[in-house]
Order: sequence, then structure tokens, then C-alpha cells
Amino acid sequence: MKSAVETLNPTRVRLTVEVPFEELKDSLDAAYKKINQQVTVKGFRKGKIPARVIDQRFGRGAVLEEAVNDALPKFYTEAVNEAELNVLGQPEVDITELKDNETLNFTAEVDVRPTIEIPDYSGIEVEVDAVEVSDEDVDKAVEELRGRFASTSPVERAAEDGDVVTIDLEAKVDGEVLEDGVAKDVSYTIGSGELLEGIDDAVKGLEAGGEATFTSELKGGSAAGKESEVTVKVTQVAKRELPELDDDFAQLASEFDTLDELKADSRKRLENMKQFDQATQAQERVLEKLLELVEVPVPEKLLADEIQTRKHNLVNHQLGQMGLDLAKYLEIQGKTEEEFDAETKEQAEKGIKTQFVLDELVNKEKLNVNQEELTEHLMRRAQSSGMSPDQFAQAVVEGGQVPMLVGEVARGKALAVVVEAATVKDTKGEVIDLSDGDEDEADDSADASGEEKTEA
Repeated sequence: MKSAVETLNPTRVRLTVEVPFEELKDSLDAAYKKINQQVTVKGFRKGKIPARVIDQRFGRGAVLEEAVNDALPKFYTEAVNEAELNVLGQPEVDITELKDNETLNFTAEVDVRPTIEIPDYSGIEVEVDAVEVSDEDVDKAVEELRGRFASTSPVERAAEDGDVVTIDLEAKVDGEVLEDGVAKDVSYTIGSGELLEGIDDAVKGLEAGGEATFTSELKGGSAAGKESEVTVKVTQVAKRELPELDDDFAQLASEFDTLDELKADSRKRLENMKQFDQATQAQERVLEKLLELVEVPVPEKLLADEIQTRKHNLVNHQLGQMGLDLAKYLEIQGKTEEEFDAETKEQAEKGIKTQFVLDELVNKEKLNVNQEELTEHLMRRAQSSGMSPDQFAQAVVEGGQVPMLVGEVARGKALAVVVEAATVKDTKGEVIDLSDGDEDEADDSADASGEEKTEA
């Protein structure tokens, strides 16, 4: 077999392959054997029909077609490996010449990963938010904890802000009660904003046994997004009572003996959260700067496929679970379809470029993924998916997705290398040292671009 490569553009090549006919022998034998099992000829046992009889009865062309279809993937793969191409997606194959007992010639056009030059990234500088926790932040956190230990007691008066009411709901659309529009004994804290828009004004001032009707757009269910006439009946009004903020509360709500210790711990937790957010922000901004430094051509078909995948996942999975279609989603977001398409294209393009650049960095820096790193990443992915680690691992192995996970970890390590080399300052001008930080955030920054969808 002989092959040659022609570069059509930075992301696409054409392979020209010439195959001597003798190299088709194994595929021809397999073709005769397959046809033998599929046809019946009087006077011959099934599977024992001579090749010449098959040629006479069914045509040599049918055999050649079967043999070529069997052989093409093998010869294509050999040509790709010989040329050391990093191909993306499936090729477009064209048989240019097929002469019985002489030769098979074909071409294959396929997208390839572009050659990327990674520049010196040590000069990257970014600014991130400073880690600041105010007394008000601590007080708010303690108040939220206090709210979780609140008690309620029924009262015989009209409902007020902050009260917990027990209500029955009935939703109608076009005068018809929805099958999933009736709910009984729902507990709702007035002012929490956790139910329908307009419900606070409807229930305030009502005593137990009172009811009101209001109009609201449904957030979920079979009529999500539609205007509904909602009838709410209050069956109980309860006053919400918060525990006193003292040492007794600290002992009730935590492992600490005093309120001061509880507040100190809350401050530390908030600082840790803000440091995590700061590290994530640094990685996102360093990645943006890195992408600005690198020229990355994007294969058109790969981009089109990525855009289609993103739209499909949004419409059929995310919006489908919320009972919305794309038109209603765009209306809620206040976007036109053209704006949505432009944003989706931009995100898809960034995802592909991110993968290409970080993969090139993995090669340049000779980064490897060990079993411990892969296991830790698998545990995080399992947790985010709501599956047990064993279930997730089994699904990954059965789906042949182990290389994808390895790629995610490797790209996270590559991004961490760039972040460590960059200069990161906060808004106060202080240099932030992220060299000892966990690479989990880098994994998340790389994953957020959606590059796993573009795996070849």
C-alpha cells in the first residue's frame, strides 16, 4: 500500500491511497465466506458454494463491493498511522479507481488537529477579587444558621411577612384545572420567594380558612411558562420564632461552646469559600489570557457538530426537564434566536480551542495522570452526577469513557501549570500564590468549556 497526504487547510487533509490487489485477498476471502452464509444455491450445501459459482450467480461486483467495504477502514487506519495524523471525526472517502485483479485507489478527506505553537506564558498577569469577609458577612451566615433552628407556633391572626403558612393550591389555565396543578398542605414562608410570583401579596392579610386568587406564570410542570389563575387557601398561620443568639444557641447549632467561637468558625469558612472562588476566578482569567496568545484554527465540521450537540443537550435535556421549549427559554432570557446562536457558537469555539491548547500543553510539559489523580477525579464526577463511585466507574468503563476522564485530568494539570507560572494579583495589589492550591478548580475550569464533547 502507498499513501500520500495533501494539506487542504490547517485543519483538513486529503489522503490518497493506492492498494495493490493482492492486499485485498483476506477481505475477498471474507466476502465470499459472508455471501456463502447468506445465499442458497441448488446443488450445493450452505457455506460450500465455490467462488466461481458465486461470481456467476451473484456477480463479481457484489463480492468486490463487500471486500472493499471490509478493507477500507483497515487501509485508511494504516495510512493515518503512517502519516502520523491526529484525526478528528469520520473521513469522507471516495473510491477513485477499482480494477479487478489490479488495484484499489481511494481518497479520504478528514479533519485533523491543527499544529499549535504554545508561546511563553510566564508573562501572563491577571487581577482577581480580594478575599474580604466583613462583620456583616459573618452576621448573615449566622442568621442563616439561626433560621434553620427556628420554631413555629400557630397563631390566630392574619398572616404577616415572615410567617409560615400552610396552604392548598389550585392552578387553572384557560379555565381548566391542571392535572398537576393541585397541591395540599404546602408549607410556605412568606417573603421567601420560593413559590409563585404574587403569592406573598395574596396570602398576606389572610387568616386560617381565608382564600384568594391571583395570576402568575407557572415555573414548572405541564404548563410551565404559561399564565395561570391560582387559587390559594390558607389552612394555618404560624409565627416563626428564632432562637436567641447566645452561647446556648452555639452549643445547639454547632460543636462550639460559645457564640464567639461559632462566629470565628463562620468567618474562617467564608474566607475558605472566597479563596476557592478567587482561585477559580484566577484560572478562568489565566485561561482567557492564554487563549488570546495562541492562534487556534477550528475545523468547521467539528465546530458545527459541537454547536449542534450543545443545542441538543439544552433543548432535550435541560429545558425538557423544566417543561420549556427553546422559544420560551429565549423569551425568559430576553434574547433573540440570532443572539442565542451567536453565543452558542462563541462558547463552542472557546471549548474546542481550550481543548486543543491544553492538550498541546500536556504534550509540551509531558504531563501524566496517575491512578490516584484519576480516582479522585472520578469520585468528584460521581458526586456531581448523583451516582455512587462504583456505579459511575462502571458506566465510564462500559461506555469506553476512561480516556475522556484521563484527558480531563491532564488538561486540569496543564492549566494549573500555566496558573502557577502567571502573576496573579488581587484588587488590593497583593500577589496571590496559587502554587499550593488543589487542581480540582483547574479541572472544573477546563470541564466548563465542554471540550469532552469534541473528543475525537
